[in-house]
Amino acid sequence: MNKNINIVIIDDETEILAMLEKHLSREGGYKVTTYTNPLNAISSLSQDTDLVLLDIMMPQMNGLDALPKILEKVPSVKVLMMTAYSTLDKVLNAHRYGASDYIMKPFSSLNALSKKIEDILKA
Repeated sequence: MNKNINIVIIDDETEILAMLEKHLSREGGYKVTTYTNPLNAISSLSQDTDLVLLDIMMPQMNGLDALPKILEKVPSVKVLMMTAYSTLDKVLNAHRYGASDYIMKPFSSLNALSKKIEDILKA
């Protein structure tokens, strides 16, 4: 179990948040906090946040704009970008701005997502 690992998920789709929170807290044993608004999430981040799952397309602020603010607040945090609208430009920008990796939505499987999270946390 990974109860000492804190994951924050930021996505404007409440169904995605509910599914990910359930899977990561039950199956992965992670402590999960979810936000639909990136501005609220950024203001509540703390140094004990280990990983942020960050959607790229959100109405209040897109993930590429939120990413530098997240890393400025918690420089040690790992960030996994999530998007249904992948373009090479977005992926390159995400890496350029400091994202650890990205994953496409809809997820091929929740187990693939869990594996990617484990790999990022080990790196």
